[in-house]
Amino acid sequence: MAVNIRYKTKIVIIGAGQAGLSAGYHLKNMGWQVGKDFIMLDGAAKAGGAWQSRWDSLTLRTVNGIHDLPGMSFGETLENGDSEVQANSAVPHYFDLYEKKYGLQVYRPVKVEQVFLHGNRFFIDTSSTAFSALGIINATGTWESPYIPEYPGAAYFEGEQLHTRDFKDVSRFEGKHVVLVGGGISAIQLLDQISKVTATTWVTRRPPEFRKVPFDDVAGSMAVAKVDERVRKGLLPQSVVSVTGLPYTPEIEAMEKRGVLQRFPMFSEITKRGVKWEDGTEADADIIFWNTGFRWPMKHLDLVVPREEGGGIRMSGRLATEVAKEPRIHLVGYGPSASTIGANRAGAAAARELVKTLERSN
Repeated sequence: MAVNIRYKTKIVIIGAGQAGLSAGYHLKNMGWQVGKDFIMLDGAAKAGGAWQSRWDSLTLRTVNGIHDLPGMSFGETLENGDSEVQANSAVPHYFDLYEKKYGLQVYRPVKVEQVFLHGNRFFIDTSSTAFSALGIINATGTWESPYIPEYPGAAYFEGEQLHTRDFKDVSRFEGKHVVLVGGGISAIQLLDQISKVTATTWVTRRPPEFRKVPFDDVAGSMAVAKVDERVRKGLLPQSVVSVTGLPYTPEIEAMEKRGVLQRFPMFSEITKRGVKWEDGTEADADIIFWNTGFRWPMKHLDLVVPREEGGGIRMSGRLATEVAKEPRIHLVGYGPSASTIGANRAGAAAARELVKTLERSN
């Protein structure tokens, strides 16, 4: 007869990116011990998570902000402060050094498949080992959950359909007509690169709003407040660009001069050879390149995180990381904490609030 052995601890942190490492750091700072009191799990084979999969042309100069983890600056891990170094090597290197410096042992690669509640404990089933805990800090990133909207005719398209996460370099696009879909920062950066080697058609759901004034702390606080308000009501978070706008950079000015930023509204269907709009206009395409973002991976928490009508999750807590209807679960990187600086603060808040919740329940 098989014996189901589970590793028993108090808190399981799922994900060892910015948010997960921040949460782990603050738990240790409160005197909690790795293993006995909390365990960190991560689905990636090495430190750095999704950063390892980013394209080579994404440098520290072009990436949308890397914020220091608590207690160790990112800059001190770079040689000569080189801003042109590839993000897909520099950030994983930083995370790896951080884990070692603070003794944050991460079990990897461990994919969490299902979490369920039995009695007063959460049971965490993974691809390798089973765990149980009194509380959970979920800090999984979105890179493994690319979102491509459904459109009529997609199954019959004879070209390629790619997503942002498939991008490595522009060689795959050379000489092919590319319909690029999306109005976010990554979409603009990739449109810039691809349009230099081939013909492009840029399509977005809403007209892009370029921000020509600096995005200061006041503007940032206002943007976060909008997202915070939504998730506290149980509504789904909006895209980052919808609340921040797009920074008007020298690169974007150059794209305008090249005529690359002629934007078309979303098409209504996909044909064998391309895309078609409601007025009957068609455009041939060899590649439809979806820069339509990612969805927060939540399937493993379906049995323990109550959803609101419409699919959102009602959040509470100081920084809206606490699941209101199940306060022993914190979602870090969801809603207002979906940025490197937001994830840092939220990791700290989640660790402190969850510890207090567990202390009260004992």
